[in-house]
Amino acid sequence: MADAGDRTFLTRAVRELGVEQGMTLLVHASLHATGLHADALRDALLEALGEDGTLVVPAFTAGNSDTSPAYRARVRGMTPEQSAALRADMPAFDPVHTPTQGMGRLAEAVRTAEGAVRSAHPQTSFAAVGRRAGELLAGHPLTSHLGEDSPLGALYRAGAHVVMINVDFAVCTSFHLAEYRTGAPLRTYRCVVQRPGGGKEWTEYTDVELDDGDFDAIGAAFTWGMEQKGQLGGRPARLFSIKDAVDHAVSWMTEKRC
Repeated sequence: MADAGDRTFLTRAVRELGVEQGMTLLVHASLHATGLHADALRDALLEALGEDGTLVVPAFTAGNSDTSPAYRARVRGMTPEQSAALRADMPAFDPVHTPTQGMGRLAEAVRTAEGAVRSAHPQTSFAAVGRRAGELLAGHPLTSHLGEDSPLGALYRAGAHVVMINVDFAVCTSFHLAEYRTGAPLRTYRCVVQRPGGGKEWTEYTDVELDDGDFDAIGAAFTWGMEQKGQLGGRPARLFSIKDAVDHAVSWMTEKRC
């Protein structure tokens, strides 16, 4: 657990940002240059949320796929033999042990917390601690990265809020739900998963083509006065409802993308 003094200070700070007891909260955070410790921030958020609240983080894992930008970057410049060897050595996704990738220290602190729950998707899982963790993360089919049947859809229906700390709207996962609602094109994905009888196997599936290339622009137009702004660790932080963010993104994408 985090030091009590640090936790008290941080708990006060997150409450001043607008975090309330009983909330369901999806958090995106980069702790770089904030001076914040991941465990201290996690514990402060949980204390502010109270016994009836739930803390959720993205626990994505792009490294077990050969169709992800992360994989293409890794194999760039490799010979066919080298890339084939890398692919063969990829570990299968294990919801208990596979660490998050590129999600930051807070996401790992939540994933590894006592009592944490993780959804089953091998590429876009979520981790959560709190009263509604199991309920919200129970369903996550392979063909719904971030759609209605994913934890993100469940968070929308639950009236959850988002806190973004030291990050901008380019990483606002909530906007992806709008892609499903506006008929975004489909594409093929592949990743390596655990075989039911042991070992690993590759699986291929079709889902929405996720595209965050215009999320900064969508965020810049998110001016409904629905967000609360402040600072944590001397860096910008904001809180807003998922419903407001998704509904705004649907309107924006309908006009700009379609």
